[in-house]
Amino acid sequence: METEAAIKQLVACSPHHEWEVKELRKDRAFALEYLKVALESLDNPEERGASLLMLRALAEAYGGLGTIAERAGISRESLYRSLSPKGNPTMKTLIAVVNSMGLRLSVVEPRKATKRTRAKTARKAA
Repeated sequence: METEAAIKQLVACSPHHEWEVKELRKDRAFALEYLKVALESLDNPEERGASLLMLRALAEAYGGLGTIAERAGISRESLYRSLSPKGNPTMKTLIAVVNSMGLRLSVVEPRKATKRTRAKTARKAA
């Protein structure tokens, strides 16, 4: 719970976070791309915490965590935990949250790696 309180404090005083939520609410195309990036990054342990915070920002933009939790049929506390940097949401929770924002998950072919991403992957493997 201390981590949750620290996150709330950080988010509450962050002008960037407020801008981010405002932009996500205003620009549906931006929100869709933002969601794609967040979901693509979930499988990378180094990026998972940031991805979950991105999903939290989307939830805030599309009604707030309480409203999204209610629409998704999960408790607000569970949603806060799931979308925290150390969260571990189930697929059921992710689908419910995305659906409650008026979106849906889908499967696509992976993006082709660019020279830059291949080089980054090779450096990590070395």
